[in-house]
Amino acid sequence: MNIEISESPITAVVELALVPIAFKVDRVLDVAGQDNGFGGVVLSERGLDVPYVKDYDAINGEGPTQWAKRFDISNWGLIQAHSSGTLVGGAVVAFNSDGVIMLEGRKDLAALWDIRVSPEVRRQGVGARLFHAAEVWATARGCRQLKVETQNINVAACRFYAQQGCVLGAIQRFAYPELPDEIQLIWRKDLSTTDQQTV
Repeated sequence: MNIEISESPITAVVELALVPIAFKVDRVLDVAGQDNGFGGVVLSERGLDVPYVKDYDAINGEGPTQWAKRFDISNWGLIQAHSSGTLVGGAVVAFNSDGVIMLEGRKDLAALWDIRVSPEVRRQGVGARLFHAAEVWATARGCRQLKVETQNINVAACRFYAQQGCVLGAIQRFAYPELPDEIQLIWRKDLSTTDQQTV
């Protein structure tokens, strides 16, 4: 499969909504403290008796068509993946944007705000290429670190980020009051300023 990765204007982000982000949740990562929390934490995978589908775009106020209503996305980056002219994936990088808590008010930090790949081409390397392009995009803007948020219900994403060299930096059990069964996991990857290959 021939995949073309290219940067697009952030105004084209509404096209990203055409690529499904939904995934099947059939396992979760349980978080357990060792030695009353002083010995660190352990993530253990557990299968679910009743799998379900999670669709982040279905959450009220979320999804690519809603971001510009909540944030100034003028400094954000959009990277798209096409196969034979058809959009099959994309990544959005948040950068230098007031009101985005994940950015911590820093100018040297970017957040991988969204990454998605069409179900029919998942697990074929498209996500890895998009992730790398997001790293290049952030590095070109002077960022020293890339930050990613996911949840313990997205085991495949957690594995993916670890494979891309990310390190689990924070666990927030109560980040989602409306979703008490979901635990926020924050991943971080240090970026090398010497590796600025093009997208």
